[in-house]
Amino acid sequence: MASPRASLLLAAALCALAATAASASRDLRAPRAGFIVRGHVWCDTCKAGFETPASTYIAGAKVRVECKSKTTGVKMCSFEGHTDSTGMYNILVADEHEHELCESVLVSSPDMACAKAVAGRERAPVFLTNNNGVMSNVRLANALGFQKDVALSGCSEILKMYEEVEDRV
Repeated sequence: MASPRASLLLAAALCALAATAASASRDLRAPRAGFIVRGHVWCDTCKAGFETPASTYIAGAKVRVECKSKTTGVKMCSFEGHTDSTGMYNILVADEHEHELCESVLVSSPDMACAKAVAGRERAPVFLTNNNGVMSNVRLANALGFQKDVALSGCSEILKMYEEVEDRV
């Protein structure tokens, strides 16, 4: 039979082990200070105003995340980045911007044949606060688009496909 002292030491060890396991299962680190704004930049090769099967993604496009005061509209900060080979950008934005309006904004395209911003697709709002229930620090922005100077051949067939769908609705 174990002595009372040995039983007490065993109980203390089990309690310490249980406490260690419980704290290891939770993330006790402080919340991340900042966000990653993620999105992609596409080229409207058919001059449709939206992405089509003929759209391509632009590598090396410059994008900026801008934050302005909700009350005055004064620009508070901006962060820049470029798209990778797949047309995707990941821009690190420091701190929380709960009291600011933030947007991803097109800056420039390296493709001079596809460098005019598509109206309505040149900016996308992003919410950079932890007070919205999203656990991740990654915030997704809607796609941003540039438009080709001249539509590709074959685009009329693609756009006709959208007209047929619209007629059925």
